[in-house]
Amino acid sequence: MRWIRAAGRGLLVAAVVVSGYVAKDASGVGARDDGRGPMTLATAGDLTDYLGPLLAGWNRTHPDEKVTLVELPDSADETHAQMVTELRSDRGRFDILNIDVAWTPEFAAAGWISPLDRDRFPLRGFLPPVVGTATYDDKLYAVPYVTNAGMLFYRKDILDREGEQPPRTWRELERQARTIAPKHGLGGYAGQFLPYEGLTVNAAEAVYSAGGSILGDEGERVTVDSAAARDGLGFLARGVRDGWIPREALTYKEEESRKAFQNGRLLFLRNWPYAYAGISGKTSEVAGKFGAVPLPGADGPGTSVLGGSNLAVNADARHPDSAADLIAYLTSEPVQRKVLTEGAQPPVLAALYRDPDLVREYPYLPALRTSVLAAAPRPKSPRYDQVSLAVQAVAHDAMAQHQSPAAAVRRLARELAAIARRQG
Repeated sequence: MRWIRAAGRGLLVAAVVVSGYVAKDASGVGARDDGRGPMTLATAGDLTDYLGPLLAGWNRTHPDEKVTLVELPDSADETHAQMVTELRSDRGRFDILNIDVAWTPEFAAAGWISPLDRDRFPLRGFLPPVVGTATYDDKLYAVPYVTNAGMLFYRKDILDREGEQPPRTWRELERQARTIAPKHGLGGYAGQFLPYEGLTVNAAEAVYSAGGSILGDEGERVTVDSAAARDGLGFLARGVRDGWIPREALTYKEEESRKAFQNGRLLFLRNWPYAYAGISGKTSEVAGKFGAVPLPGADGPGTSVLGGSNLAVNADARHPDSAADLIAYLTSEPVQRKVLTEGAQPPVLAALYRDPDLVREYPYLPALRTSVLAAAPRPKSPRYDQVSLAVQAVAHDAMAQHQSPAAAVRRLARELAAIARRQG
């Protein structure tokens, strides 16, 4: 997910926290009515301010089931922390949760979100990989709302001038980043390499694109200690060592990396599709000069990590039936179309990726569809927050040349094994 925080949101959250208390009966169970009534929807900050108008459409036609939007901080880690704090309090202040796709197993295993009826939602019309992010233990615990897959943005004008095509393999990317970029005064390649969730994604994509994996069996089995994982981390570490990944990129999150490419300082950038709008904007120095393709891999097309968010119903929701209806509304075709056109977010409905009008307006949609269909989820684990911290710390040490890729992979395997033992 991509988020941004607007002024005054802290006051809004405080108001909802004070007013949203759910009374408990003598047994300690949250008081319920017929399952219908007003709701709150908690989400990370809305980058394009599109979610409010979508919910206003619901509120106009459901005056007795109005939804209040509560925006949490822009950081994934901070949003996760605030949601977990509220869920542990068992007060039901947030009825619907817009959660990162990687959090579904954690929230489900903890009993914080309720299983949902598959027949209530248009799952058959979704892009197939996204449905897997909403399940845990063979049950549907959330409904995909927006999806995402990493893409390679490249300077089309420069590659055309050099008679080159965008890279499909790491070898081609490395050669072009090492030889072509310096000729034009550019850095070669960047992603999101600061130690945070974005680095977990970039590291997982490198491991997956080399044919490896990190965890199996819902987080119970550690699979990262492999030649493929060493090759994946080695690709990133070698880029920094040899200079075709600028050391400055070790401080990049999504926005820093987007601005570096948009300001004409990079030949290649790994980022989410949301970046397309800014790079195409009036203030961009590369508008009309770039393209976007699926990520390259070790020997051919790479594997992106599946991003996006899912909508889940709090197990202590005041009005769970209204909450499920709101989720069905937000995943309907008209609203999903607005998710793209007004929110610049990739929808989950497959048919929209083949809509001729949308493809004309958003020419990256076919490439994005290819990326999503080939994407893999982040490692599933009820302790995903700990898994992510371990992956990002190890990957950063390898890229910063503090540890060899082989040693980094061995260390990561040990740390993940310890997390798996705590899980059991």
